[in-house]
Amino acid sequence: MKIGNIDLGTCPVMLAPMEDVTDRSFRLICKEQGASMVYTEFVSADALIRDIPATTRKLAIDPEERPTAIQIYGREVEPMVEAAKIVEAAKPDIIDINFGCPVKKVAGKGAGAGMLRNIPKMLEITRAVVEAVNIPVTVKTRLGWDHESKIIVTLAEQLQDCGIKALTVHGRTRSQMYTGTADWEMIARVKENPRLTIPLIGNGDITSPQLAKEAFDRYGVDGVMIGRAAIGAPWIFNDVRRFIDGIHGHEMPIEDKFALIRRQIKESVDRIDEYRGILHIRRHLAASPLFKGISHFRETRIAMLRAATLDELYAVLDRVESIVKENQSTDIDYENN
Repeated sequence: MKIGNIDLGTCPVMLAPMEDVTDRSFRLICKEQGASMVYTEFVSADALIRDIPATTRKLAIDPEERPTAIQIYGREVEPMVEAAKIVEAAKPDIIDINFGCPVKKVAGKGAGAGMLRNIPKMLEITRAVVEAVNIPVTVKTRLGWDHESKIIVTLAEQLQDCGIKALTVHGRTRSQMYTGTADWEMIARVKENPRLTIPLIGNGDITSPQLAKEAFDRYGVDGVMIGRAAIGAPWIFNDVRRFIDGIHGHEMPIEDKFALIRRQIKESVDRIDEYRGILHIRRHLAASPLFKGISHFRETRIAMLRAATLDELYAVLDRVESIVKENQSTDIDYENN
């Protein structure tokens, strides 16, 4: 699969853009684990133009994480064009436009998935951004605003006509937010449209290697994007890549998974500071499948999420790792419990 002149290989698996999750450290780890391409946290066009430091810091890319897409969002043409030019100067491989974020503070103001209620403006923004930069532009969006307006088949064609080089479709409507199940049959309908010639990337509920392979084999997408399932489990890209390539067995050892979690914690602290770095990483710890299925874990989990220093947090992780290793001889499946 190619996006412009960027060759992502066969059956590429990408890290989805996620606010407060896909920082540079996490992207690099996911890349090392087999992600074909990674996306930054989404960047507000308005904040970027105002040169807000917390926003401009999101543009920093490590050479080792490439190919990398920087994702922008906004609701007006001129700010989006200006932001796209600023982003291009940061030299990402791709600029991605977010027309899919469902949260109220974004969609409620007409940006992100809010654009699904104003298709003419969505197309105007897309066309203007494509014309303003010299690197590939892609779009990420949803099936439609709600169940009564699943317009993605027609919309995909319209976006293609604006000049985008690939399209990612999350298989939910904006109204669904992240509830229910992703509609991959609808994503398949987009792919089946003979007039769609750009690569189609499917997104939504890819939580295992088997589901990733099914997305390619059954629904025919050109690429797969993994989001929430990677939080606290960056090795999912290694698992998916090996499964798709027919390499079975030899699961990553537990100690290596814990080593990755410790690395995330340390790099988060080094990037910010001890207090805020630990706060930032708690979302990954709370979501990690490493801690699922452990009996009587509540008190330990509370201690882990309340730890305020590296020493405290590492001490809790050491205890948890010992528990997991002790239980490896049982039939508990920590990945799927």
